[in-house]
Amino acid sequence: MKRVVITGLGAITPLGNSVNEFWEALLAGKSGAKPITKFDASNFKTKFACEVSGFNPLQYLEKAEVRKYDLFSQYALASVAEAVQHAGIDFSTLNRDRIGVIWASGDGGVSTFEEQVSEFAQGEGTPRFNPFFISKRIINIASGLISIKYGLRGVNYTTASACSASNTAIIDAFNYIRWGKADMMITGGSEASITKSSIGGFNASKALSTNNEDYTHASKPFDVHRDGFVLGEGAGAVILESYESAVKRNAPILAEIVGGGLAADAYHITGTHPEGAGALLGMQLALEEAGLQPGDIDYVNAHATSTPMGDRSELKAMAQLFGPDANVTIGATKSMTGHLLGAAGAIEAIICIKSVQEDLIPPTINTMEIEPEFEGKLDINLGSVKAKPVNFAMSNTFGFGGHIACSIFKKISN
Repeated sequence: MKRVVITGLGAITPLGNSVNEFWEALLAGKSGAKPITKFDASNFKTKFACEVSGFNPLQYLEKAEVRKYDLFSQYALASVAEAVQHAGIDFSTLNRDRIGVIWASGDGGVSTFEEQVSEFAQGEGTPRFNPFFISKRIINIASGLISIKYGLRGVNYTTASACSASNTAIIDAFNYIRWGKADMMITGGSEASITKSSIGGFNASKALSTNNEDYTHASKPFDVHRDGFVLGEGAGAVILESYESAVKRNAPILAEIVGGGLAADAYHITGTHPEGAGALLGMQLALEEAGLQPGDIDYVNAHATSTPMGDRSELKAMAQLFGPDANVTIGATKSMTGHLLGAAGAIEAIICIKSVQEDLIPPTINTMEIEPEFEGKLDINLGSVKAKPVNFAMSNTFGFGGHIACSIFKKISN
């Protein structure tokens, strides 16, 4: 099996539209939550979200492309542009038959679908749809657009495993390289789901926080007073490459990916297993593939959405796996970013990679009173940055349908 390393990162997030801006905001403990501006949310139970601010698609795309591409694709192309530049890639010097794209999304072009169907429902006579309606909304289009932009002819597809989708994409990309079927993969995920139907639907299922009076403190993972997640949007891009390819290119090697575990709760459509069975299995499989023991993990970026059932089941799984004497520190960065759904795993992989690089663990903000059953049993980093050696970082993601994806990143060594 080939070693697989990370050589480039890109990010469009509620906390900044570059990796450095995003990382600095995380370390500063900033909340990305703000009143919704994308539509009039005054009649909705939840009136806030973690929106991307200051995004100008014309910095990355031509005017004609902006008209043809849904926002989730625009975010994807923007984050990939940063990652490609960061990795110092000149595709003209590489074998593009051995470079692929695996990109994730949970909702794809949901805003396009909502807009077009609403216009159709209000109209009379012959139905009139945008000629780009289908190509804008389909969930696989972002991966296709990335490959077209850079002329990449390797494996190309989209993973759609809800909120674990982009972590699944990263694990799949990792496997293609380590099996020798690709030299480089562009992977990650994007989401632009702050829409009327998404907010309304999640409100109906009682998944979203309704703390409209104090929205910057609404996402409080593991806190006994949590009342639901805060919806976020954006994109994260990760360049994976075989170690041999990276060395040959004299590329910047940021970290190594050493394990990925995919599993299922097999329990409920939206609810997590009450004992954390799927989460535990996913983490165990990732450790097994990496050849590690639980005590080797220094940092876990928990899925930790701030939902009552989900947080509790993940805490149970981590308590079973690591035990009270483990060296692991647990962080919940959705307290700042909100939940980016299908893009969450990519953004949180970037956080793990930066933590491995810099030996810093971002804070979990807003959480004041941890579930009493787990008090003192797990080291959850609250309030401020924690400096500690991070040789191995694990990223957990779980999705509706019971999907589980866990990946492990390692500090680079020759």
